[in-house]
This record gives sequence, structure tokens and C-alpha cells, in this order.
Amino acid sequence: MIIRKDYIKVSEVKKRGQQVYLKGLNFPVWLSWVWLKRNGKRIQRFVISTKPMKGKTITRWGKRRWQIEGFFKTSKHQFSLHRFGQKTLLGVYRWLILSLISFLLAYWVYLYLGYQDSLDWSDNAKFALILLFPHLLLLSLLKQLELLIPWLHERGFELCLMRCKI
Repeated sequence: MIIRKDYIKVSEVKKRGQQVYLKGLNFPVWLSWVWLKRNGKRIQRFVISTKPMKGKTITRWGKRRWQIEGFFKTSKHQFSLHRFGQKTLLGVYRWLILSLISFLLAYWVYLYLGYQDSLDWSDNAKFALILLFPHLLLLSLLKQLELLIPWLHERGFELCLMRCKI
């Protein structure tokens, strides 16, 4: 293992496509960066390649990668799919199918409601739950109320939940 002593900080690199050695790696990488717009601000994200490439090529591939990463981040965290196991090929297939179903349901609700100003995936997922699965919404509310029962007892209240079939 080659130990390099002439490390420079990534933020000190001035030229895209420059070869650098990162701490902890015993081989060189080529560095570039992309500028992303987030909430009206520009954020710099660094991209590395293990193959020698021009800075423009690394940047172009990096922009594509960050678009894909943005999609997966949205699909995982806005639809709670980050809790889903993806350790096997079957798990990956299930995750992809559930992502597609969640996306379609949220998008159909967006089209149904007719909001044309902005597309908020989190809000659309909540509206889909309310419109398409009211029994799931009711069960989640009942579960939250059950968690509040000890807190209510401490304050002198009594809550009794009963199921009534009509």
C-alpha cells in the first residue's frame, strides 16, 4: 500500500478532471464537480472517476447521476420506501414495483385534484392515503390514539375505543 503525504483538500482543486489521491485510497481518482440548484441556492457536489477522463465528461456523468440519485431519494423518503428491505434480487424487484405503484397513485391523485401550481410528492402521498385507502388512514389514527392512552391516564382522562358494526 502506497501512503501519500501530499494530500490536498478537495475544495482546493482548481481544475476539473485533475488527478488526486483521496485519504484512505491507495489509487488515484479524477475529480470534477457539478452545481445543483436547491431552494434557490447553488450547491457544489463533487464527482470522482476511477478512470482517467476529461473534466467535462466526469461533470456530464455526474449531473446524470445526481438526477438519478434525486429520484431515488424522493421515492425512498417521500413514500417511506427507505424502510423496505433491498438486500436480495427479489427485494429489489419488490422495491421497484412498490415505487412504481406509489408514484402512480400519488400522481393520479395530483391529476384528480387538479393542482397545477406545484407538485409536492409528500402531500400527494397523504392525499392518496385519504382518498384511496380511508380504512388505512383510520387504522393509523386509531394506533396513534392507543399510544396516547397512557399519557391521557396520567392527566386524569379516560379514552375508550370500541368497534361497532352497523
